Amino acid sequence: MAEKKYNAKVSEVPIVGKSGKKICCSCPTTKQARDLCVVRNGEENCKDIIEAHKACLRSEGFTVK
Repeated sequence: MAEKKYNAKVSEVPIVGKSGKKICCSCPTTKQARDLCVVRNGEENCKDIIEAHKACLRSEGFTVK
Protein backbone atom coordinates (compact mmCIF):
# COMPACT_ATOMS: atom_id res chain seq x y z
CA MET A 1 0.00 0.00 0.00
CA ALA A 2 1.35 3.43 -0.90
CA GLU A 3 1.84 5.95 1.85
CA LYS A 4 -0.02 9.21 1.35
CA LYS A 5 1.72 12.46 2.17
CA TYR A 6 -0.13 15.63 2.97
CA ASN A 7 1.27 19.11 2.82
CA ALA A 8 -0.63 21.17 5.35
CA LYS A 9 0.56 24.67 6.01
CA VAL A 10 -0.12 26.11 9.41
CA SER A 11 0.30 29.80 9.86
CA GLU A 12 2.97 30.50 12.43
CA VAL A 13 1.90 34.12 12.73
CA PRO A 14 -1.53 34.80 14.24
CA ILE A 15 -3.89 36.61 11.89
CA VAL A 16 -4.36 40.18 13.06
CA GLY A 17 -6.58 43.00 11.91
CA LYS A 18 -5.72 46.57 10.97
CA SER A 19 -5.56 47.54 14.64
CA GLY A 20 -3.01 44.80 15.30
CA LYS A 21 -5.46 42.70 17.31
CA LYS A 22 -6.59 39.11 16.74
CA ILE A 23 -10.24 38.60 15.79
CA CYS A 24 -11.16 37.60 19.35
CA CYS A 25 -9.98 40.98 20.68
CA SER A 26 -11.22 43.21 17.86
CA CYS A 27 -14.43 45.24 18.11
CA PRO A 28 -15.01 44.74 21.86
CA THR A 29 -17.94 47.18 22.01
CA THR A 30 -20.01 45.48 19.32
CA LYS A 31 -18.94 42.05 20.58
CA GLN A 32 -20.25 42.79 24.08
CA ALA A 33 -23.51 44.22 22.75
CA ARG A 34 -23.97 41.18 20.49
CA ASP A 35 -23.29 38.71 23.30
CA LEU A 36 -25.65 40.43 25.73
CA CYS A 37 -28.41 40.64 23.14
CA VAL A 38 -28.12 36.96 22.21
CA VAL A 39 -28.15 35.85 25.85
CA ARG A 40 -31.14 38.03 26.74
CA ASN A 41 -33.19 37.89 23.54
CA GLY A 42 -32.00 34.96 21.45
CA GLU A 43 -30.00 35.07 18.23
CA GLU A 44 -33.05 35.47 15.98
CA ASN A 45 -33.91 38.79 17.71
CA CYS A 46 -30.42 40.29 17.44
CA LYS A 47 -29.74 40.23 13.72
CA ASP A 48 -29.02 43.99 13.48
CA ILE A 49 -26.50 43.88 16.33
CA ILE A 50 -24.88 40.73 14.94
CA GLU A 51 -24.54 42.37 11.53
CA ALA A 52 -23.04 45.50 13.14
CA HIS A 53 -20.38 43.34 14.80
CA LYS A 54 -19.65 41.55 11.52
CA ALA A 55 -19.31 44.92 9.77
CA CYS A 56 -16.86 46.06 12.43
CA LEU A 57 -14.78 42.90 11.97
CA ARG A 58 -14.80 43.37 8.20
CA SER A 59 -13.60 46.95 8.64
CA GLU A 60 -10.66 45.49 10.58
CA GLY A 61 -9.83 43.35 7.56
CA PHE A 62 -11.22 40.01 8.70
CA THR A 63 -13.26 37.78 6.40
CA VAL A 64 -16.60 37.07 8.06
CA LYS A 65 -19.50 35.10 6.56
